Amino acid sequence: MSNSVLGALLLIAAYFAGSFPTASIIGMLSGHDHSKEGSGNPGASNVYRTSGAKFGVLAVVVDALKGFIPVLAALTVLGRPWAAAVWAGATVGHVLPFARWRNGGKGVATGGGGALALFPFLSVALIACFVVLVKFTKRASVGSLAITSGLFLGVVIRHQNLIEVGAAAVVSAVIIYRHRSNISRLLHGEELRVNG
Repeated sequence: MSNSVLGALLLIAAYFAGSFPTASIIGMLSGHDHSKEGSGNPGASNVYRTSGAKFGVLAVVVDALKGFIPVLAALTVLGRPWAAAVWAGATVGHVLPFARWRNGGKGVATGGGGALALFPFLSVALIACFVVLVKFTKRASVGSLAITSGLFLGVVIRHQNLIEVGAAAVVSAVIIYRHRSNISRLLHGEELRVNG
């Protein structure tokens, strides 16, 4: 099997991995419907908000693995260019899942999981920034938007190849686009808080 065919298969697999309905399954386990509670977003922050810390952490871990595992597999088998493409594919799958088109999550944990495989030191620094910002502001969206911007800038500053910069641009763009309602609420002082 050629590298191009294998890469394409990994890219498709990454999209479907990203589409895995983590919040819906955790909702059934916790007795909540995250599409109708809290912010209505099927993502880790809303799971944390509506179902508590235990289920919220579970959602973060599973969503991050949706990005980390496919990217690590591509990195191991085919190298960084394909791994970068797979990173973008998994993130898009989470944001625009095939079964719930335009009703996916916001991509932060899945994109972050993929970034951890590709850019481990940068990612660890950004995770620390996220924790501090959320602790200080009590708003997950502030941390998410800050680290998404920081990730793109970090990849560009480190002079990664154009494929990696392009993948970082796609990942950052879809995450920021999915946060447009959060941005509006932040500007109006109406953004939901995360307890804890």
